[in-house]
Amino acid sequence: MSVYKYVNDARLVYKALNGIFVIYKSPHIYFNTTRQTLINNLCKDLNDMYVRPQRKYVAIEGDTNKDMKVIIRKSFADNPLVIGPRYQPNDFKLATTKIMNQDVSGVLVCGINKGNQLIQKIKEYMCIRFYKIKGLFGQATDNYFHTGKIIEKSKYTHIKRGHIDKLCSSMQSSHQKKMFELCGVDIQSQTAYELAVQGPIRPANNNIPIIYTIKCVDFSPPEFTLEIVCTNEYDLYLKTIIHELGIQLRSNATCTQIICIQDGLFNIQQALLSKYWNLKEIMHNMQMCQKLIDKNEHILYQENAALKPINHFVEAIS
Repeated sequence: MSVYKYVNDARLVYKALNGIFVIYKSPHIYFNTTRQTLINNLCKDLNDMYVRPQRKYVAIEGDTNKDMKVIIRKSFADNPLVIGPRYQPNDFKLATTKIMNQDVSGVLVCGINKGNQLIQKIKEYMCIRFYKIKGLFGQATDNYFHTGKIIEKSKYTHIKRGHIDKLCSSMQSSHQKKMFELCGVDIQSQTAYELAVQGPIRPANNNIPIIYTIKCVDFSPPEFTLEIVCTNEYDLYLKTIIHELGIQLRSNATCTQIICIQDGLFNIQQALLSKYWNLKEIMHNMQMCQKLIDKNEHILYQENAALKPINHFVEAIS
């Protein structure tokens, strides 16, 4: 049951604002702008509810040589017109599993107040993220994204779907080999086989990007779309993949769109659009996220061992 649905007391609702929720971040918007918009909306909705009444103080007035009066008045030092609204941005602590660059859109997992502790656990686990990345053959820019200055153009008519699939398979194999090297085992050994049958592995260092799968899901020259499953990624790394793909195919390619469609347990269907970034919808979304976490609680509390297989996680999100 939603606390917000039956309670109009802002103090009770504020105390219940401890958890995680999922939003959809639009492209071309800075992370700090997104964060500030969320907090401002929460402040506004809480201040529109029944808030703590103005504090009072006791005053003793009158001539000292006569009977004095004890009067209770409202304190101007606690008047919202003097000190501002009851709930202000500084009353909220909001963190995310990933600081999303303005060029990236999609699923963003947020934690508020005590929910930040859970966000930290998710970050330590290095959850797998699913991306759909669009590219454009025939041009290269100075920042690897379509918003940059075009520095080179080339032909792309010789590129076929089979060429992209073959290259993606090669890139995936290269990353899989890298994972075994990080484990310190020979890819041809029995140990490597035992690791492989247990499922994907995660790196001990959260600064090392790892790609689990990469494949082309759409090819309409000069445009194409890749689906990438990875961890520890960052926006420039994903853009570089598109750039390198173009070079390997004896052409050029520029990234035009990066969408995160799933972050760990949470997918794009569960994410709140910006028009639903209000207290009521966020509270409902927090409850949905908590049920999902309770159902897969074992995932977040596993021992954070270096390069430990994460097959249980893959099973939970598939």
